[in-house]
Amino acid sequence: MTDTPDNTPGFSPIDFLRTRSLTNVVQTEIERMIVEGEFTPNERINENALAQRLKVSRGPIREACSGLAALGLLQIIPNRGFFVRELSSDEARDVSEARACVFASIAMCAAMRVSDAEIAKLRELVDRMDGLAAAGEVSHYYPVNLQFHSELAKASGNARLAQIYLGLARELHIQRYRALASGDVLDVSNAEHRAIFDAVAAHDQQRAFAAGYAHIINGMSRTRQAALAHRHPPEG
Repeated sequence: MTDTPDNTPGFSPIDFLRTRSLTNVVQTEIERMIVEGEFTPNERINENALAQRLKVSRGPIREACSGLAALGLLQIIPNRGFFVRELSSDEARDVSEARACVFASIAMCAAMRVSDAEIAKLRELVDRMDGLAAAGEVSHYYPVNLQFHSELAKASGNARLAQIYLGLARELHIQRYRALASGDVLDVSNAEHRAIFDAVAAHDQQRAFAAGYAHIINGMSRTRQAALAHRHPPEG
């Protein structure tokens, strides 16, 4: 019978929890590297080099990569290892269209159920993004952007919708980050966030649905433009 952390000699439940916690930390860091472009699409993950860089053993690296593969950020090629996944244009379109519909529904549900405390939190995030957009710091803006979308999903009061949305959004991390980093678009992005917030705070379900849908569809356009710029950078 296979040993478990409860009966493996010298391996206590506390050791198991520490390992899981370390894996989660490593997974978060690798995800950040992928999103911020430190790994390029289709690049192989060098487990040994990454273990040395993060000062951990290969075990947590492998477990973290397996978790990211399950989430769609990496793909496993048998006998070759883990590679950064790049969605085809058709896949990206399908995921984005599904995300637009789900996010619009989330905004509508949030307008119906949002609490005063959640309104205050969403307002704080939109205000913070205004300042970050003015500074043009996409590396600081993007995490707050993710938090706004996540908090709105929680405010919808529908755990299944939130779960579906966050899964779709995760698949598009690389494309979304590139879109926000591709030009002077942070102000435009946050103006759309504010339109969503205003509708949700006013409990206007129809306006919230329309604003949520428009935000994702407009983001698709920004992503396409970013992809073209990435393939054909200006000369000079």
